[in-house]
Amino acid sequence: MAATTAKAVATPTQADYGIDAPGKVRETLIRGALIFLLGFGLWYMNRVENPRGGAALFTVLAIIGVVYLAMGGFMLWSSRTGKLAVRDSMLDALPWRGDEMVLDAGCGRGLLLIGAARRLAKGKVTGIDSWSTGSSSKNSAEATLANARAEGVADRVKIENGDVRRMPYKPATYDTVVSSLSLHDVGDETERAKALDEILRVTKPGGHIAIWDVHHAPDYLRHLTNAGAQVVKQSGTSFLWCVPSRWFVVKR
Repeated sequence: MAATTAKAVATPTQADYGIDAPGKVRETLIRGALIFLLGFGLWYMNRVENPRGGAALFTVLAIIGVVYLAMGGFMLWSSRTGKLAVRDSMLDALPWRGDEMVLDAGCGRGLLLIGAARRLAKGKVTGIDSWSTGSSSKNSAEATLANARAEGVADRVKIENGDVRRMPYKPATYDTVVSSLSLHDVGDETERAKALDEILRVTKPGGHIAIWDVHHAPDYLRHLTNAGAQVVKQSGTSFLWCVPSRWFVVKR
């Protein structure tokens, strides 16, 4: 499959890996602001005739509004800072020689793609994605390539359009296959299993697979170990974006 060619876009001064679930973040922040303003409005309308009742309503609604605003702020922090720390923890759990052929299945804006490329001296990282914009803001191949240039690894990465359930690579092509925060968007359990089988197919015997995702990571691990993969390391549960997520590394 042909590699994606970048359009003429300015190279940013630093990489931007986007806001995950931007619609949910926006909804949470707006809901918090509206609830807080509703409470303030009720207090204001009752400040003369029923100040105690208005103050009580404002207190309850303000607390609820602030909780929603805090959740939205935490989700923003998760996208900007938290996920980079988790990315590094997972990649550090992989054994690196520096000359691996690496695949990022569902690379998005390049979070793992670029993290892996920074660990290579002579290897190459290929990222494949269908570039859905629903799960991450401004998701595109051009944005990923711009991030690679900003991080100084553009010479070590290649971006391709494709479906992780039907990847165009020969069996046993890659030393390492990674994936983060993308397989849950593939579809139902059957479709996610197809993606996992493809990841197994393109990984060399003795190679490594590292996956981080929300909700379904234990199911992925079970599927891969049932197919013969050996667990190298797995994380505990974290709650970035206020939802449970886990990562693991297995050996093919």
